[in-house]
Amino acid sequence: MNGPNIPDNPGLLFRRKATQEIWFTLFRIAVAINALALFIIVGYMVYYGLPAISWDFLTTQPTEGGLAGGIFPCIVGTFYLSLGSMALALPLGVAAAIYLHEYATPGPFMRVVRLCINNLAGVPSVVYGLFGMAFFVAGRDLGGLGMGVSIASGCMTLAVLILPVIIGTSEEALRSVPDTYREASLGLGATKWQTIFKVVMPSAMPGVLTGSILSISRAAGETAAIMFTAAASYNPTLPKSIFDEVMALPYQIYSLSVSSTNPEATLPLQYGTSLVLVALVLGMNLIAIMLRSRLRKKLT
Repeated sequence: MNGPNIPDNPGLLFRRKATQEIWFTLFRIAVAINALALFIIVGYMVYYGLPAISWDFLTTQPTEGGLAGGIFPCIVGTFYLSLGSMALALPLGVAAAIYLHEYATPGPFMRVVRLCINNLAGVPSVVYGLFGMAFFVAGRDLGGLGMGVSIASGCMTLAVLILPVIIGTSEEALRSVPDTYREASLGLGATKWQTIFKVVMPSAMPGVLTGSILSISRAAGETAAIMFTAAASYNPTLPKSIFDEVMALPYQIYSLSVSSTNPEATLPLQYGTSLVLVALVLGMNLIAIMLRSRLRKKLT
């Protein structure tokens, strides 16, 4: 006699298997399309950008108003902005996620807070750029902090931009930790904070680092947010403090494409700069992925 979950109709079983195969085939096609698109984009950039890559291109200062020469200040500026924004946003985002998941009382107010966080994650970056210009860059007589166009303003603006992503992914990582971990720790006499710090956070850290990977990618590739707050179209000298302007790879690509009277002449520089930006983002992501893998091995 067949069990309750085993269909005794061969035709029904065949239709289920056929439906499953159809959906699996569609999923495979979707993955193949995405992989093909990524391969085409990266291949296109490598084909046109690799000839522009040289040691001088990577290590020298720009010339002719940023339309020629190297991109070393742009690389340094992108590195500063990415790490600075992560240093500000990661602790705040993780702390907010801990409060929302571990301490906050569920209710209508918390649902509204989470809805606002999700909505902020989808706000266009140019809106954050205008906010940063009004709040961080503008003088105190205009209601701002008066830091001017600087690395500090850019890092704070990017931190606000990536904060919703970090909060969302960190809270999801905390939610994935089994409640039995918390119950066992509390049953052994640990306080709630000790449980969070020594039991919950180590288990959730791989997921938190996943959020940081996404945040680094977005922060390093933003143009509109730093256009109003940190980036200089041409500043061949390296910044001496956090209150100096800085060149950045995304804004350099934008400047090369719109500032030149002959954009076609700067195409090799545009592709070369884009390739360096992709390599820089992939490098930072690779470091975060290696840290995440090491943490997972320790947990297992």
